[in-house]
Amino acid sequence: MTSRLGEINLDCTDPEASARFWCAALGWVVVDRQTDHLEIAPAALDRDERRAAMQRGAVPTSIVLALVPEPKTTKNRLHLDLTPVDVTHEVEVTRLLALGATRVDVGQARDEPWTVLADPDGNEFCVLRSLVDGESSPAAEHGD
Repeated sequence: MTSRLGEINLDCTDPEASARFWCAALGWVVVDRQTDHLEIAPAALDRDERRAAMQRGAVPTSIVLALVPEPKTTKNRLHLDLTPVDVTHEVEVTRLLALGATRVDVGQARDEPWTVLADPDGNEFCVLRSLVDGESSPAAEHGD
């Protein structure tokens, strides 16, 4: 058997605020709340259901928003890419900005088909081409 990517851990200074942003951005829910971290995922599964689903390969990765004392200071070495599925790229960027994202410059040339944003804690992420724009394989053209 191979391993499965079970979760992505994202450091943040305010896990509650980060969870509100990412849950609104992705349509996810908080599935676990601890003193020093929150876990968000597409649906709430208990531990046994999640383990069984992961063994089948059917469960999407969750995001753990972990409390750290220091603010982010440099560009992320790993970031999330979002693909709009039912609105255009610009409509999704506008929605995410209204949720608290900000535009950031990480050295992009400005003519890429994606937009670089940061969540309220400063973690960069990209909004790729929209599926409703009729563009296939947006990740294949994302060249970080």
